[in-house]
Amino acid sequence: MSEPRRLEVLRAIVEDYVHSREPVGSKALVERHQLGVSSATIRNDMAVLEEEGLITAPHTSSGRIPTDKGYRLFVDQISEVKPLSAAEKRAIQALLEEAEDLDDVMDRTVRLLSHLTNQVAVVQYPHLGSAAVRHLEFVLLAPNQVLVVLIATNGAVQQRVVPLPEPVPESTLAEVRQHFLGSVAGTKLTSLPQELALAVAALSFQQRRVGTVLARTLEQLAGINRDDRIVMAGTANLARSTVDFPLSIGPVLEALEEQVVMLRLLSEMKQDAFGVSVRIGRENPHGGLAEASVIATGYGPDSLAKVGVLGPTRMDYPTSMSAVRAVARYLSRILTD
Repeated sequence: MSEPRRLEVLRAIVEDYVHSREPVGSKALVERHQLGVSSATIRNDMAVLEEEGLITAPHTSSGRIPTDKGYRLFVDQISEVKPLSAAEKRAIQALLEEAEDLDDVMDRTVRLLSHLTNQVAVVQYPHLGSAAVRHLEFVLLAPNQVLVVLIATNGAVQQRVVPLPEPVPESTLAEVRQHFLGSVAGTKLTSLPQELALAVAALSFQQRRVGTVLARTLEQLAGINRDDRIVMAGTANLARSTVDFPLSIGPVLEALEEQVVMLRLLSEMKQDAFGVSVRIGRENPHGGLAEASVIATGYGPDSLAKVGVLGPTRMDYPTSMSAVRAVARYLSRILTD
């Protein structure tokens, strides 16, 4: 059996099984694919693939299905990730650009990715540790009440209404805001407390009381850490794939609910030459995901936060890899513009 034909037969089995959910026989392969050999030759090739642990026969069926090892070889042999269509790209761009804030961006991202792949989509909030101050805004709501807004370079928008110790004219508030912005614009959120302390010290005596309150609020907003939070959509897609989880779909759902499991998995996934990472079946360290596959990639300026999909091992890997990579690129662009 030649190596190229072995890979071609495996590819055909994977593609047919992904689309039909039915074990694939040699006759079907000959009819659907231009393999250039007889059904008997294909049967021999399938026997070799089975001996190598790349395909297996479920129950007593004459057809074969890929194993985790087979899916892994198939994914590793993908020569290129096909691009999305122009219409899909326009839809992604339009949907994400209409988002009002970071929470809306995250929500739209997972709904879009779930729709494109028919899998469960997950996105990790961008890491605030590497983000910096992009903009500050103080909005006077009443003589002694201010809306404090902190906008970070990763797209995060945090805001809070705070009472002031005394009524403040709008001109004074504008002066404090301008002073703070000039002092801390571009400062990493992790260094914001130190820079704000210096900025407060440089205020006039009359501005210092209100400046202290505003600085304390900005510190609190900068400290709201979303690194340990993920958003997901499309869990209902798993319910339509129960046949792909012969043992039980329960452990998969439990792993999704335990965000620490997903966060640990996403943080451990390293990207390949295509800029994506694929964990198949028992390659996932968490036992509950032994019948699932996860495709993910990093996004944002540092690519530390991840976006991806989770579904059964019987997954359309090329399409899912393409969608994950495309959505991540648009997400990065939206957050850095």
